[in-house]
Amino acid sequence: MMRQTNFVSLPFFVAALLLLAAVPDSFGQEEAASGGGIRQMMTPEQFEAAGLGKLSPKELQNLNNWLQGYRETTEKTAQQKAVKSGKVIPTLVVSRIDGPFFGLTGSTIITLQDGTKWKQANKSDHYQGPGGDNLGVAVIKAGLFGYRMRIEGTPEFYVDRVSK
Repeated sequence: MMRQTNFVSLPFFVAALLLLAAVPDSFGQEEAASGGGIRQMMTPEQFEAAGLGKLSPKELQNLNNWLQGYRETTEKTAQQKAVKSGKVIPTLVVSRIDGPFFGLTGSTIITLQDGTKWKQANKSDHYQGPGGDNLGVAVIKAGLFGYRMRIEGTPEFYVDRVSK
């Protein structure tokens, strides 16, 4: 007996495949742009059990956008706590000197408004400048060589962290 092929369902099947191929791509781009969506964070069972399958694509994107903002806020807060506790030193610190600064003497300790203290690393670095109060400072991680400090009106120099 010869099997009968239903030609009406074949065009429908091809159209459905093309449509499905396009839809995940657009959702994947939106979720990738937001750092990964909730669909990737949950199993399909969890996603459906939470009722998220009922959301429109726009509602799902809004949820993903909110989650991304929440992640960024949480990461920033955790990083700030780690820095304040002294467990982590960031690769870039931007602050101001807490008080006056008149130059480098070879063993200068510089206290920043964020509470950190830095000591110049090279005793041979001397600089007498115009100085000033609460000058802007950038401390930059210098790979294996420690940290470099740049103070307004002062050449860059190496420093070591003294305390938090």
